[in-house]
Parts: sequence; structure tokens; C-alpha cells
Amino acid sequence: MDRENLELRSTISADGALRLHLEPAVLPEPGPGQLLVRVEAAPINPSDLGLMFGPADMKSLAQDGQALTARIPDGAMPAMQARIGQSLPVGNEGAGTVIEAGPDQKHLLGRRVAMLGGAMYARLRLIEAKDCLVLPEGASAEEGAALFVNPLTALGFVETMRAEGHKAIVHAPAASNLGQMLVRICKADGIGLVNIVRSPEQVAMLRELGATHVVDSSTDSFLDDLTEAIAATGATLSFDAIGGGEMTSTILNAMEAVAARSMTGYDRYGSSVLKQGYIYGSLDTGPSVLRRGFGFSWRVGGWLLFHALQRLDPATVERMRQRVLAEMTTTFASHYTARITLEQALQLETVAAYMRKSTGAKYLLTP
Repeated sequence: MDRENLELRSTISADGALRLHLEPAVLPEPGPGQLLVRVEAAPINPSDLGLMFGPADMKSLAQDGQALTARIPDGAMPAMQARIGQSLPVGNEGAGTVIEAGPDQKHLLGRRVAMLGGAMYARLRLIEAKDCLVLPEGASAEEGAALFVNPLTALGFVETMRAEGHKAIVHAPAASNLGQMLVRICKADGIGLVNIVRSPEQVAMLRELGATHVVDSSTDSFLDDLTEAIAATGATLSFDAIGGGEMTSTILNAMEAVAARSMTGYDRYGSSVLKQGYIYGSLDTGPSVLRRGFGFSWRVGGWLLFHALQRLDPATVERMRQRVLAEMTTTFASHYTARITLEQALQLETVAAYMRKSTGAKYLLTP
């Protein structure tokens, strides 16, 4: 069988040049436990953009034949030392049809699977069967393309909440595909959720999904609305995909204002209620700013899906995966703004569109 592949890859050279290009490769025959999958759909997630372009100055992005080039600022190069000269494949997740299988996996020939494991922006993917979910008969590749990163992140938020002893969550920005999934999960599981969005239209959309507490950061009453929503839910845990700016700080200060209502006396160190803020994205790549009005009982940290999955016991992870599969067309359905080919992903006008990272706008690669 023809196993000639074409993969989207990102390379950074020692002189600070980033190159995003298509690279041919010939894949080996699948061995025991392996599948060769024809990739039919793969979403572009913010985490994928981080590998594609790294810290490149996007103003320097230029077309170079069928490839793209950009400059890495000198100040960002020390953090890139480990990947200099490496041609790195891109694409965390995707879905497609099994066209070849190892000797112990022949029963999956012709089946459509969802995959997690990198290198999905390609015509073909050689992958371990354990890193796949076998989709129900008749399910499309588009339905299965995004069953790992966003769904498991949303479920991971809930598992983190339970493990750390919180009872409700604040999420920003909440109108994304992931945010919509979290709304559905929390509604079904009876979990308090405060959704922070950026427009009246997004407020209406989440309320239509059944969200109870939705606050609009573009309004003059945002801080008051946020504080009252936190009071109503008792949320002491937040997840912030914005990263840069003051959103996590604003949430922690609102949590402290709520906690102070229950204090019986003044304490110069603030309330004893622990407030945890997690940053899990970088929609804003600027500095994360903390304005210290939240006492001394607080934590801020990074939250990454792959680290969170390693901390959870295997039975919990398997339960999460099975829930995603069972609710793939309801709770965990994703919606796409546009569908593009590998070649189109390397066109300047297309890059400008998917790099906007607009809330609710998601691009799907169809290799």
C-alpha cells in the first residue's frame, strides 16, 4: 500500500527564522497495536497555533513559495533552544478512517477513529490504537475530530474542582466551543458555573444553552455582576484562557469581596477562604497582571490538560473518555467557522483568519 505522507511541520533555525511548511514522508507498515489512519478532519486549537508559530513576530510573516516564514524576536530565542533545527509535526487531535492495521488490530480496518497524539495535520497518521476512540458506525470525521482537547479539558476542570474541594467554577471567556461544553456539563451535573463573556450576543447564546450565571465584561456593571454571581454560586476556583491582562486578578478580587461578607471582624491579611485561579491559555500573550486586593489566601497557577490527565487515576480518565464518546453529538459537539486544506493553511489570508482566535470561531483542517 502507498504510505507516502504529507505533513505540516514547523521549524526554527538558530538565526531566529521560523518556517512553516509541508514535508513529505514515507510511513512504515503498522506494527502490533498500531493503526494507519487516513486523516479526514483536524481542528486548529490555540495550543496548535503555539507550536505552529511559537513566539514569532506575526508582522514579519511572509510567503515563501508554498511555505511561510517569520522572525523570532531575539528576546524569545533562549526559550526556543530545545527546538532549534527540529522539524516538528503539528496538530494535537483529529479523526479519520483506518486503512491499515497491525496484526492484532485488523478488526478496526475501515472503522473511523478519533485520535490524540500530535502530527494530525497530515494526509496519514501512524498511531497507537490505545490513543484512539473508535467512533460509532455512521459518525463523521468532523463529529469525531475534536473529541479530546476541548471535551477532556472541560471535564478536567470539573475533576480538578472536585479533587481540590471547590464547589463552583468561574470560566473566561465562556462563549468558546469549550465554554459551551462546560455549560452543558455543569447544567447536567448540578455544578455552579459563572460564565464571563464579552458581548450581549454571547450572553444570549449561553443563556439559550441553559447557563444561569452569565456576566458581560464589556458592561459598566461587570464587576458588580461578577461579584454577585460568585456570591450566588460560592465559586472559589477559576479557569482563564485569556492569560494576559487582569482577568484572573479581577476574579480573585471578586471572590475575596464575597468572602469578606462572612468575616466577623477585620483581618489585615484578608479572608481565610482559599481562592484558586488557573490560567490555561494565552489568547492575550501580554503579561498576566495581579492587583493585590485578594488577601493572602490565594493561588495562581498554570493548568494544562496533559498534565492534569497524568495526575488523574486511569479509571477516571477512562470514564471521561467514555462520556465524551457517549455525548459526542450533544454535550461535546463542536461547530466550525470554516474548513480548509493543508495547502490553504499556508496562505497568508487564511492564517490571518484563524490567528484571530475569535471567541466561538474554530477552523477545521480537512487534509
